[in-house]
Amino acid sequence: MLRLTFTQAEKEALRHERFHHPHPHVRRKMEALWLKSQGLAHQDIARLAGVSGKTLRAYLQQYVEGGVAGLKELHFRRPQSELVAHQETIAAYFLAHPPASINEAGDAIRKLTGLSRSPTQVRLFLREKCGMKRRKTGTLPAKADPEVQEAFKKSNLNRVWRKPKRANVPCSS
Repeated sequence: MLRLTFTQAEKEALRHERFHHPHPHVRRKMEALWLKSQGLAHQDIARLAGVSGKTLRAYLQQYVEGGVAGLKELHFRRPQSELVAHQETIAAYFLAHPPASINEAGDAIRKLTGLSRSPTQVRLFLREKCGMKRRKTGTLPAKADPEVQEAFKKSNLNRVWRKPKRANVPCSS
């Protein structure tokens, strides 16, 4: 069992932070160390704090290395995409040459960076890291020429808008 000595100020800080710190992981660490400051055995601390013995030893080691302030540090692993290094290049290219589809964007990224990603990963990268989103486009041709649009509407859309003819099928009861 590791023997630690706690000052009265450290005990008070542990007691306060175990209830008032905003992050639950830090509160759990403070709870475990507060129980240690009260002289409980490691297996009792682990049981009461709801952590394993290995986790408790890690908390104690953090306290030895950094004190109460060291317990407040959070070290979550957050992997970064390799595309982040090319983010400015990709964003500038897509602002100049907007892709028509995610697959086209993935091909352009592959040509620019040499990195191949799935369509889902390309979509997430463009939306979250580059701030780009999909634009819905219309299907009417020649938006600049109103005459061509009217001709398209008359020739193609009328058959969709017509009521379907009834079939002459006798009903049998």
